[in-house]
Amino acid sequence: MKKHLFALAVAALPLAAMAQSESYTLDTYHTYPNFMVEHWGLSMMHGQFGKATGKFSFDKAAKSGSVDLSIETASLSTGDNDKGSRPRSRDEHLRSADFFNVAEFPRITFKSTKVTFAGDMPSAVEGNLTLLGVSKPMSLTFERFKCGANPFNKKARCGGNAVGKIKRSDFGMKAALPAVGDEIALNIEFEGDKD
Repeated sequence: MKKHLFALAVAALPLAAMAQSESYTLDTYHTYPNFMVEHWGLSMMHGQFGKATGKFSFDKAAKSGSVDLSIETASLSTGDNDKGSRPRSRDEHLRSADFFNVAEFPRITFKSTKVTFAGDMPSAVEGNLTLLGVSKPMSLTFERFKCGANPFNKKARCGGNAVGKIKRSDFGMKAALPAVGDEIALNIEFEGDKD
């Protein structure tokens, strides 16, 4: 009986080895959370955050994973830092209490609750976005998710881009509505090396 149990345990080892979660740390130089919002019903204005950190993991066999992302709100840029003859630049205004209130809320976070797969790669992630101290559910779809080798250090590396939408008013950001749109289109370009 002991021999049979031992044989079963040994046979299960390769299966257990295959069903392991792989963890990746985001490369801050190649991770760009950015957004787009309608301005005066005319154009779509773009902005991005230059500093984001976090981790993601996935298990191909178990079809599970996780995402933990933290974005520094003060790193916001829309390409308008020069106030000129105005009281302040657009970026200064967006960092103020009217919008992102970076002094009181230095980070935006996203923590996953579920990862969905298409084949052996993640295709979508659901989780909670915390902005201005308010947490709301948010879904992101991976338009692209690929893995390969980092050409410099030869480590396994995965990346892609995830898209989603939120309403800023849901988080209490109501300044300039409706002149500046309520719906925010999100695009998170990311890369990470395997831990």
